[in-house]
Amino acid sequence: MTSTAMRDVLVIGGGINGCGIARDAAGRGLSVTLVEMRDLASAGSSATAKLLHGRLCDLDDLRLLPVREALLERDVLLRAMPHIVRPLRFVMPVGRGAAPAVCPTTGAELPRRRKGGAGSLPKRLALFLYDHLGGRSILPGAVSRALPGTEEGAPLKPGYRTAWEYSDCGVEDSRLVVLNARDAAAHGAEVLVRTRAVSAEVVDGVWHVILEDAAGNRRLCRARSLVNAAGPWVSEVIGGVAGARALTMPEETYRTHIVVPKLYDHDKGYAFAEPDGGLLFAIPFEAEFTLIGRIDAPGKSGAAAGAAQAGGEAAVLAAANRHFATPIRPGDVLRSFTEVSLLHRGSELAFDEAAGAPFLSVLSNRITTYRRLAEHAVDRLARHLGGAAPAWTATAPLPGGDFVVNGVQTLADRLVSEYGFLTPAWGLRLIRSYGTEAWELLGKAATEAELGQAFGATLTAREVGWLMEREFAQRAEDVVWRRTRLGLKMSAAEIAALDAWMTSHVPETRRAAAE
Repeated sequence: MTSTAMRDVLVIGGGINGCGIARDAAGRGLSVTLVEMRDLASAGSSATAKLLHGRLCDLDDLRLLPVREALLERDVLLRAMPHIVRPLRFVMPVGRGAAPAVCPTTGAELPRRRKGGAGSLPKRLALFLYDHLGGRSILPGAVSRALPGTEEGAPLKPGYRTAWEYSDCGVEDSRLVVLNARDAAAHGAEVLVRTRAVSAEVVDGVWHVILEDAAGNRRLCRARSLVNAAGPWVSEVIGGVAGARALTMPEETYRTHIVVPKLYDHDKGYAFAEPDGGLLFAIPFEAEFTLIGRIDAPGKSGAAAGAAQAGGEAAVLAAANRHFATPIRPGDVLRSFTEVSLLHRGSELAFDEAAGAPFLSVLSNRITTYRRLAEHAVDRLARHLGGAAPAWTATAPLPGGDFVVNGVQTLADRLVSEYGFLTPAWGLRLIRSYGTEAWELLGKAATEAELGQAFGATLTAREVGWLMEREFAQRAEDVVWRRTRLGLKMSAAEIAALDAWMTSHVPETRRAAAE
């Protein structure tokens, strides 16, 4: 069994928190190895609501500090990654009546919040606070608008007369994870996918962790500190891998989100205030689709895993059909996924040095505030590792994000003008995925044929090679469901052909490592 050089930090888990911590730590001069037992963002980090939001629901319980932190981070991330984060206006209709709230996973009717209690904060006041708590500097503020005769009112059932319109952001969640991993690697981190931590123990004040790759090859990684960012598997790493002392584990909750054909033509989302304090949302998704899901009120839990899988789609459909005029049927659901949220009543970070070396567990997976959590985590580790450079990620763009907010369409138009074979939709997709790096990806190609084999839905061998060499993709599912969402537009046969091509075109760097 081979042994690697000593590392300052070993991170277990390639979701948003693991990759965020690896990036922050590597950028501060610490030596980092990150291991993920499957693919980056293969669990909860690719199954989110695809939103960076300020937790509007929390205002009903006057939880001002979490809302303020999330709003501040929303603006920071929009500046740092304007290609994968997009401003999104939400229409919140009001005044249609008293439809009962239904659990988004079981279909059971939910109790209403009492008048005068939690959930009673007037929306006008809530949205005023939402606009001002975070020192909003980019996004437009909330306004009231009439719905009859407008494109915003057209998709809705009769009866809605007015709405509030406010701002939040959409995000390509799995690309956010991958770009954090890429930037970590650019700062010297080692990123290992399809590699699991088999066991971990402290020997003479150093973590000795056995790693095993997909082929069964094992290696010893020695690290001065261990970070457990395994998301839904955080408790397994604590007890089964590291053998650490018992902690109060976070509660896991589950919410089902669905993708259906596009419900309307405009580019805004909808947010429907549910009587239990939650929000049902619908947003444009991948140009041709609509994503529908739910954000729970604070203190409200989603369902257990079995209930989410058994009743989630039907309940989300029932909730959406209370608001949209055109019925959405089960056969319209093109894809569904279950978001796993970690809810912890105490600190989001648990630090343990009882084993003789620092062991940090992440007990939350909120995507909007991941960067701040990573800063706090590395600050905590640095105190025990003899120091590190100052925090740096607040003003540093992610790869491809070095352009102005709201500059996506301008870049896409320029890309299409310079590469005449690109369609406008293709050029826009490339900018939304790769930002300013789209030019490097396309290189000197003068025709579509020069990009190599076409796999369908504008995916070419040139792009797949980029994803394998630079973004740690190894299988077709990594490409069509996480690095892109082109699986929604590709046939099973096309995806199988892509997988075969990738298997036969393993990058030289990975082939050499395997040998």
